[in-house]
Amino acid sequence: MEYTIGTQALSTRDIVYRALKNQILLLELPPGTGISEKEISLKFSVSRTPVREAFVRLAQEGLLAVYPQRGTVVSLIDSELVEEARFMREHLERAVVREACSTFQARNLIDLKANLDKQKLCIEDQDYKEMFMLDEEFHHVIFMGCIKKNTWEVIQQIKVHLNRSRMLKLTADHNWEHLYRQHYGLYEAIEQHNIQQGDQIMQEHMALTIADQEMLMEKYPQYYKQRSAD
Repeated sequence: MEYTIGTQALSTRDIVYRALKNQILLLELPPGTGISEKEISLKFSVSRTPVREAFVRLAQEGLLAVYPQRGTVVSLIDSELVEEARFMREHLERAVVREACSTFQARNLIDLKANLDKQKLCIEDQDYKEMFMLDEEFHHVIFMGCIKKNTWEVIQQIKVHLNRSRMLKLTADHNWEHLYRQHYGLYEAIEQHNIQQGDQIMQEHMALTIADQEMLMEKYPQYYKQRSAD
């Protein structure tokens, strides 16, 4: 069976995969939640085959874990993978921001400003899901403006644990003004071709993740993979 979204035909497997991945990343299915092929097939009114295929793909991406006695569960957030993704994102995004501060199209600046306006409204509405999406879109526009589509996609492959951590932070702390200010600072640095300012703000922007992890692991220990002392 196939469905069409826009001009793209999606198989039943892809529909199930995308829906489950979205629910996991948005914490609608929190870390540690048990799910079964039967349950999901009934929920989507499909056979078990596309559900099984979607489960395999999600497991390969580190979002599902299969245990012999417990069955399939949404994987716990791995703090080591969060840090590795943060490391990669910091170094690649700082390089991209430096390039954006040198050369950036006017139309892309318009897109960044429009995104910031939406972020401001989102802060007023306290919509954490929309805030996460706007945060992602803001950085995506910067990459696209520097013709770094493939670089963006590489980062996406490694940051599923980081994204859940970011989402958890948005739900735990609704004071998003500092996030907005940093985004606005990046916009100004790009607009004014201030490479030093852009690089510094991006470095500070990513440093928040380190402090956030300590707070989140203390507040939500049940969501994080526990590691042995050795």
